[in-house]
Amino acid sequence: MKKSIVSLSVMGAMLALGSSVAVAAPDWSKVPKRDVQVFHAGVTPIEWVLKKSDHSGRTGLVKGETCVGCHEEKGGLNFDMKRLASKDLEPVGTPKTMNFPVAVQTAYDANNLYVRLTFKAPAGGANQGDKENDVKATVMFANDQVSADAGGKPVAGAQMGCWATCHTDARTMPGADDKKTKYTKAGAYELMQWKSAKGAKAVDGSVSDSRKMEGGTAGVTATGENKGGEYTVTFTRKLAGAVAAGKAVPMGIAIHADKASGRFHHVSLGYTLGIGADGDIKAAKQ
Repeated sequence: MKKSIVSLSVMGAMLALGSSVAVAAPDWSKVPKRDVQVFHAGVTPIEWVLKKSDHSGRTGLVKGETCVGCHEEKGGLNFDMKRLASKDLEPVGTPKTMNFPVAVQTAYDANNLYVRLTFKAPAGGANQGDKENDVKATVMFANDQVSADAGGKPVAGAQMGCWATCHTDARTMPGADDKKTKYTKAGAYELMQWKSAKGAKAVDGSVSDSRKMEGGTAGVTATGENKGGEYTVTFTRKLAGAVAAGKAVPMGIAIHADKASGRFHHVSLGYTLGIGADGDIKAAKQ
């Protein structure tokens, strides 16, 4: 009897150890960083992006070019920030800081993907609609079916990131229905979000015909800390669904700073995350 108890104890300890190893976070000091600029996009939804009179880059998109390929230069963005801050593209008001860098680190093992974001969230926002959360950090992944129609020509999710979810009739857009969330007309996104409010649960959601902030099956967990104004947010999720080893999955990042709500976030362009594959950002194998 005593031997059985000892054996069970040892077995339990081994199982516990194995479990902790399976979900152990990477050694981030060994994972490369890739700076991604996030910016306040104003009222530039997918309809604006795909209208040539508004956005000359539409021509490149229908040829198969990417937003990143056109707009990212030497780690920065070649946008006309004054135009983004104009009343035409932001009628409510812009944040004092129009863009800032987010250091992105990604890694994966046999079961999980790990994403770490490090950034300084600027103050001086034009909207402070979320009184509970000083900061929110969101990452979205598109499946292979995401596309948008540019005058009869499809534009893939890998080209435009999460812009396919943002429409002129979605909530917080000028004159739109306050109840209508982000949505896609083709394909779907997996969504994970960390909120700074004490005790807030990590979001494991999706965007398809509507945005759902729960019900996902990726097993998302998230932790975050603020040290001297610098936030570090770490996500863990299963390798499942759109996010799988051997794939380059379209990825987008959004930061709601200074209690911002709705569209008053800073967003990235669309990047591809290579998980054992080539991509704009490459996940390190653990």
